[in-house]
Amino acid sequence: MDQDLPLFPDQASTIAPEVDALFLFILGVTLVFTALIFALVIVFAVKYRRRPHRQEGDQIKPTPWLEAIWIAIPLALCLGMFVWGARLYFTQQRPPSDALDVYVIGRQWMWKLQHAEGPSEINELHVPVGRAVRLSLTSQDVIHSFFVPAFRIKMDVLPGRTTTAWFQATRTGQYHLFCAEYCGTKHSGMVGRVIVMELADYERWLSGGTSGAGLAAGGERLFLALGCATCHLSDSQARGPSLENLFGRTVTLRDGRTIEADEAYVRESIL
Repeated sequence: MDQDLPLFPDQASTIAPEVDALFLFILGVTLVFTALIFALVIVFAVKYRRRPHRQEGDQIKPTPWLEAIWIAIPLALCLGMFVWGARLYFTQQRPPSDALDVYVIGRQWMWKLQHAEGPSEINELHVPVGRAVRLSLTSQDVIHSFFVPAFRIKMDVLPGRTTTAWFQATRTGQYHLFCAEYCGTKHSGMVGRVIVMELADYERWLSGGTSGAGLAAGGERLFLALGCATCHLSDSQARGPSLENLFGRTVTLRDGRTIEADEAYVRESIL
């Protein structure tokens, strides 16, 4: 993890080179057209300036072919940037089905990261190189933003909602993690690091860092401690719907629509 913050941080994820390529393309097009416009403004200001012996300027006849070219070239460039950006957007919104799950909670002024396999971390995230990692993010207080420059990912972390992001690291090492949304007086101190490890090292860390029996056992304890079983029993006498094998199942709503029972559905149903 570099101590300085260069203009272009390390490219340490599968999406990073594509994001940089699109950025440089847009920057290059912008600079070319900016230079062209400024040059033409100067040339026209000098060449067609008002002269003392001439009170009226020359009448310029329309040139349809020139106007067509002037419209077609910017249109093609803009459409190309739109298609390129849309493809990257959809790639970033569709994590692989075999991605590792990590649950992220932002709060003033720290990150809590919970692995699906059990261990939790504070302001650190250990991940294996070459494996996709899906982040499910929410906030306990105000709006935060989960930002890892080397991975080119940044996602808002919102109270009362779950947002998702994913990445696949391509290089081992340690990388900066920031909150990129002003969240209070100690916002600048809400930093962390992502530690990318070889798969064998990650598995050793995972087995050595596990505390307790994992998320499933923790969920069972909460289910019993909070009295959820009172309404959500699996028998027909329950006042609420059965939760048995609910997650990932297709649920029929009151209006007849169907929806997958994912993290967002469960959270919205509870809140």
